[in-house]
Amino acid sequence: METALSILRDLARFLTEHRGKDDWALVDVHDVEAFLATSPKARKRRLVVLRQFFRFARSQRIVLIDPTRTLIVKERNGFRGRTLTLDQQRELFRRWTTDDQVHPHEALLGMLALLHRASSTEVRTLKITDIDAAAQSVRLGKRPHPVPLDPASWTVLERGLNHRAEWPTANPHVMVTKGTKAGQSPASTAYLSHALDDCGYPPRMIRSTRLVDLVNTMDPKLVAAAFGMDPQATLIYLADHIDPGRLPDQHQ
Repeated sequence: METALSILRDLARFLTEHRGKDDWALVDVHDVEAFLATSPKARKRRLVVLRQFFRFARSQRIVLIDPTRTLIVKERNGFRGRTLTLDQQRELFRRWTTDDQVHPHEALLGMLALLHRASSTEVRTLKITDIDAAAQSVRLGKRPHPVPLDPASWTVLERGLNHRAEWPTANPHVMVTKGTKAGQSPASTAYLSHALDDCGYPPRMIRSTRLVDLVNTMDPKLVAAAFGMDPQATLIYLADHIDPGRLPDQHQ
């Protein structure tokens, strides 16, 4: 109730101070739209309250026409996080390809996410048998086709394999940890969730950057097919996570 009253108070102040109107009967759709534009993130909540108020006002003949009748929410499901700028991508690329102090697991997860939009699940479940050394490609998750690796990604993968070879293990997965070296299971989800902590960027942010690049240059349906995703699910993902207004210039 307090929130609703505060919204009506703010509208009344806006009308008198910025629109020169001191009577509810004078309010039109343009006034309401201008008020909603002052706080885009609160548009949905404000519009719900204003619709309720003006329906009541019309029923009481305070206004003749409901100015909110034709308005829609227009709520943007925008991207919840951020994408990487080109400079940040270059920084990460250099980190994972030239810095020997970076853990091989970080470099592997990072490069596959940055260049191939690999998820943590795809990397943690990657097995030795999924690697085709002759073609320099790997099978990632449920993708319908092998993923060709560029020379930089292949070098990082080889570094990960060399790290794995240091463990006396029969675990079939590429990424082996102290907790999995004696068994057959992949690295834990918790382990992968912190694998990129040292680089300062979360996996989702890195993968989303790659997805934005791809859908800007290709048909989303082709992108969905390449990743083994349902086309409709891909479009929903884009609608829910990518807000062009908040992307770096090269992603607009």
